Amino acid sequence: MMEKTLIEKMIRNSLYQYRHTIDSIPLAKRDYDYLYERILKIYLNGEEDLHEIVEDVVYEYLTNNEE
Repeated sequence: MMEKTLIEKMIRNSLYQYRHTIDSIPLAKRDYDYLYERILKIYLNGEEDLHEIVEDVVYEYLTNNEE
């Protein structure tokens, strides 16, 4: 199984690219769990590079959760 802390770090780094910080978009544990599960599901299908998957999932999460 993929290291969850690595994926969470990749998620945070992706958020930073969109000029978010931990304070500007605090994610609850359930949010990280949700994103991790989505990333893992896509990754295990072997369709894309892990970095691309994280970027796509985080982008989708941000655009679908805008207020």
